[in-house]
Amino acid sequence: MRIQIVTAGTYGSVAPYTGLGHRLMAEGHQVEIVTHAKFADSVACCGLGMRPLVADPFEGLLAVQAGSRSRSAPRAAYESGRASREAATALVDAILEAVDEKADLILLSTLAAPIGTVVAEYHRVPSAGVFLQPEEPTAAFPPCVLRRRGESPVNRWLGRAVNAGFDLLYAEANRRLHARLGLPRRGTAQLRRRRCGTLWPVWHGISPTVVPRPVDWRPGLHMSGYWWPHTCERWSPPAELADFLDAGPAPVLIGFGSMMPRPAEELGDIALRALRRAGLRGVVQSGWAGLSVATDDVITVGAVPHDWLMPRTAAVVHHAGAGTTAAGLRAGVPAVPVPVLTDQPWWSSRLVGLGVAPGVLPHAGLDSDRLAAALTEATANPSYRSRAAALAAAIAREDGSGEVVRGLAGWSR
Repeated sequence: MRIQIVTAGTYGSVAPYTGLGHRLMAEGHQVEIVTHAKFADSVACCGLGMRPLVADPFEGLLAVQAGSRSRSAPRAAYESGRASREAATALVDAILEAVDEKADLILLSTLAAPIGTVVAEYHRVPSAGVFLQPEEPTAAFPPCVLRRRGESPVNRWLGRAVNAGFDLLYAEANRRLHARLGLPRRGTAQLRRRRCGTLWPVWHGISPTVVPRPVDWRPGLHMSGYWWPHTCERWSPPAELADFLDAGPAPVLIGFGSMMPRPAEELGDIALRALRRAGLRGVVQSGWAGLSVATDDVITVGAVPHDWLMPRTAAVVHHAGAGTTAAGLRAGVPAVPVPVLTDQPWWSSRLVGLGVAPGVLPHAGLDSDRLAAALTEATANPSYRSRAAALAAAIAREDGSGEVVRGLAGWSR
């Protein structure tokens, strides 16, 4: 089949699909990833086709959210909501231009689905969801944007409320989309009911060991297992990093990906002081925040494949994005989650519940003393590494991409 995978957002919203796309390609399919142009090298390294989205509104959205700490809560919520609506609207023209009407199947990420399903239907191309977060309401756990914990019937109601709020962010985008296609307008809530009512298939790139499939989910929703990013065959570790790793005990990895929880200088100072107080070496990833820390016991690096670096560390401090959380679990190392926004507090709580993290450090209260204490507990208490190793072994037995391949085997135009 000719398959398009449409995704938008940060690198963590793209990387898993390189692994899924590579597996589909290995099965004989022609695969093209539709995403932001800045990720073209990561996609091309896998041998996959690439079609760029003409708009990339998410850097601006993240900048607005990062700046919210200096504003009042109501003002921050208003500006974040406005930026989210603008980002969704900008995706309309981008997805309309990028979708191939001659495709046999279109696979859509969470952010692309509200727009992509309408476009696919317009072109009479089958579509399916490939999500990195659980979106369907369930009693088994709360919605992934809420900090609430535990199983409860209330969770199902909360899930519907969160989805209704998510749909509102796409209201203007939906109006623009239907106008561009010349279609009678349907509300976002109506479109969601249509997806669920027709048993629209969704594969979740999440390990069922980490998040078991809820028993109250409708048919057609699958917890396939993780889709690991494809590592470019041409990649090799920087000599400076390899030498640093060989020169002493396993370091702690500190990185926040595309998140900017503090100004770079302040965040780098917190990291350095915490590592010194805990008596640990460190590898700091610069990320979008532009972190830079360099001493005899700390090195700063750019992008390095998680599957190579994380297993060589004593623990990982990260923002608890879905992809980074998965990579840490795969590596079998303890975690110190520092969530910033959206689903990150949810994944942080999951890490604590799984027994691989001593606790959650919300970014608003992050300082060197708290980080040092968490690092000491994570690295000195062997129970965290033992539990992480057991989970990594269980995850290694899963075949997330293979589950999608087998599920799509019956699809045809």
